[in-house]
Amino acid sequence: MILGSLKSPSLDGELILIHPNRRQAVRASSVAPCLREALENWKTAEPKLKVLDQALRAGNAPGTFDLVEKDLQSSLPRTWLFADGSAFIHHIKLVRKARNAEPPETLYTVPLMYQAECGKFLAPTAPIPQRDFSHGTDFEAEVGVIVDDVPMGTTPEEALKKIRLFVLINDVSLRGLIPGELAQGFGFFVSKPTKALSPFALTPDELGAAWKDGRVHLPLRVELNGQFFGRANAGEMHFHFGQLIAHAAQTRDLVAGSLIGSGTVANEDSTVGSSCLAEKRTLEQINKGKPETPFMKAGDQVKIWMEDGSGQSLFGTIEQKVVSV
Repeated sequence: MILGSLKSPSLDGELILIHPNRRQAVRASSVAPCLREALENWKTAEPKLKVLDQALRAGNAPGTFDLVEKDLQSSLPRTWLFADGSAFIHHIKLVRKARNAEPPETLYTVPLMYQAECGKFLAPTAPIPQRDFSHGTDFEAEVGVIVDDVPMGTTPEEALKKIRLFVLINDVSLRGLIPGELAQGFGFFVSKPTKALSPFALTPDELGAAWKDGRVHLPLRVELNGQFFGRANAGEMHFHFGQLIAHAAQTRDLVAGSLIGSGTVANEDSTVGSSCLAEKRTLEQINKGKPETPFMKAGDQVKIWMEDGSGQSLFGTIEQKVVSV
């Protein structure tokens, strides 16, 4: 199934089901008013959603309407927890190098993770508001999973069975604030402002053979101001999603609707480009002696999407322009 959230007076949006052609949809509020509540009651909501989905695909769902992506919120407009991992070792090495910090000794054995903003996600076409461009505005293209209830102490193998939906994420970061914040020894906060999710959330079956070994084996595509920026393959995660979920659930239960991020998708093959500016700037420093690509300024636009083998855009598009506020 492909699910999304129409903009509405509710902060949670209105739940819709989306046709595989991504051009038609049907309201699913008769099953649950919003995606968050559907996830919290997945055992009862999923069978009803499947019936409605079958009708939509057969062309006989009442109330089917033409879909316009700009009318959509982030697929999950808000939730209870967003725990963002960093599962791509190449990305960790590059960003640590950029701020003259050594990778942790547990780099290959323990996932990095921080608790991120989740009370409100920007719509996938909403502007990225910035008030001080000395902060070093950056985008980070990621894959995320939304889980059912996960009990404390769940194993990585059992954790994979708790995945209900996949999304894409633009994890906006303020690179100029990160070193000072981390130097205080208490983690990210002001350097990690509001993010955006893709307009469509997919159940695992929608990914077909691309979903294997706890990873999504497809390129994550990124453009900056209409120009190629990256197409790193998300399948090159060092830690798979089951390991990330289990790490988050070591000391607590995870409630249904919790979002777990992969971290910025990165490959060692430099020909595939990058998924954030910090990586590109670090590679320029290494290869050219100085970074040449600036951080984002007002008017700059980032586009993030993922295609299957036939060229179908799976999650819709995150396309955001930076604005000064």
